Amino acid sequence: MSMFLDTAKISVHAGRGGDGMVAFRREKYVPNGGPWGGDGGKGGSVVFKVDEGLRTLMDFRYNRKFRAKAGEKGMTKGMHGRGSEDLIVPVPPGTTVKDAITGKVITDLVENGQEFVVAQGGRGGRGNIRFATPRNPAPEIAENGEPGEERELELELKILADVGLVGFPSVGKSTLLSVVSAARPKVGAYHFTTIVPNLGMVQTKSGESFAMADLPGLIEGASQGVGLGTQFLRHIERTRVILHIIDMSASEGRDPYDDYVSINNELETYNLRLLERPQIIVANKMDMPEADENLKVFKAKLAENYDEFDELPLVFPVSTLAKQGLDSLMDATAEMLANTDEFLLYEDSDFQDEEVYYGFDGEEKDFEISRDDDASWILTGEKLERLFVMTNMERDESIMKFARQLRGMGVDEALRERGAKDGDLVRIGNFEFEFID
Repeated sequence: MSMFLDTAKISVHAGRGGDGMVAFRREKYVPNGGPWGGDGGKGGSVVFKVDEGLRTLMDFRYNRKFRAKAGEKGMTKGMHGRGSEDLIVPVPPGTTVKDAITGKVITDLVENGQEFVVAQGGRGGRGNIRFATPRNPAPEIAENGEPGEERELELELKILADVGLVGFPSVGKSTLLSVVSAARPKVGAYHFTTIVPNLGMVQTKSGESFAMADLPGLIEGASQGVGLGTQFLRHIERTRVILHIIDMSASEGRDPYDDYVSINNELETYNLRLLERPQIIVANKMDMPEADENLKVFKAKLAENYDEFDELPLVFPVSTLAKQGLDSLMDATAEMLANTDEFLLYEDSDFQDEEVYYGFDGEEKDFEISRDDDASWILTGEKLERLFVMTNMERDESIMKFARQLRGMGVDEALRERGAKDGDLVRIGNFEFEFID
């Protein structure tokens, strides 16, 4: 079983804010001490942090639920409850975070130490010291803590490499990586020896360095999931330069130019923008018989099928087994990298708008009214439900305050217009009360 995992679905749940407290100051020599209940603490947020020591999403294979702790409740003497610490979740560099429901990109985490709050902790509820007024100097009102944000997320790892090696199976990609870097990928004389991406650092003789990724071999139909398919095509997206490895000896019985066209078609089908990346053609296995003649035919077909206004890609004849022609190939690769800017992986339209909640949005609809099968009225709506959750239903004053808030939002009037009568049941979640006109 492969120990490489590059996609995962998880759920995150930020901590709930602590409840506010109802308390009164009662001391021997302090008559009519007044309210003394403090606010609840803030719930912990769930934060993703890039850890360059991680290379896969394997940690998310068995642990798919991440829950931050709730804030402490408010205390007497007007003291705040302690806020909970954020839950820090390490992720490998190159992790894209998407909303599992909308499919929109939330963030793209690439730099070591980069942090992003994926679920915001709820604020603490206010204690009764906050509700004291001249008209009501001793309120028995306190708020419950705000619920923490819950989200279903999709994680997708696209490895960070400057150069990507692409080509059919067994053309010599792994051998090339093992020769030019300290990486030791598995090398074998059979298809799909490489089943996971391998990463290596290349140092040229001129002192330049870059990261190179050896990706599992592609075959025709890979963009549709054939072979290892789209499972690893995504890793090419972050590369700036593509080294297209071709078996110029035609040892598998295929035509080298047909191989070149087939792989480019797969790249184009998967993501048209992959063809924007500059390519260097690596004519490998030049130490084999007939390789020189095949290279001449390949170059002729390449020139014949290229538009006269397009620049022909560079072709480097090499032998990875005999270690011939590799220095000039690596120097040319480093030079091309130096002249190639990074490619935008996502457009603005791919990202989900992240709004920070500081209160109730006046443009958002406050509530919706529907009718249940038992003729009761159902009230729903994000604003209304948040008010309900933060109301302490064990205190009469809190319930009366909630009733005034509903009236102020226009719930009573809307129910009358819909035909509600005295004694009708109104339901918010599992809470039921009678409508009184």
